[in-house]
Amino acid sequence: MATGTDQAVGFALVAVSLIIFTYYTTWVILLPFIDSQHVIHKYFLPRAYAVLIPLATGLLLLLFVGLFITYVMLKSQRVTKKAQ
Repeated sequence: MATGTDQAVGFALVAVSLIIFTYYTTWVILLPFIDSQHVIHKYFLPRAYAVLIPLATGLLLLLFVGLFITYVMLKSQRVTKKAQ
């Protein structure tokens, strides 16, 4: 059973994810259909960033996953060498 702290952290993560999803969906899907002079446009970055930010985030994620796998494999090799 999850503790109260775990539930609070889980709720916060879900809430942040929902806010980011709503913001990004509005930015990418709805904003192109709204007049460019409308006041809502000042709350969003230019549309080019709608592609660049997820791309950079995905590349960083792949980099960290690759580094983690490399670290674990090298650490595993050291342990097997010591055992022999």
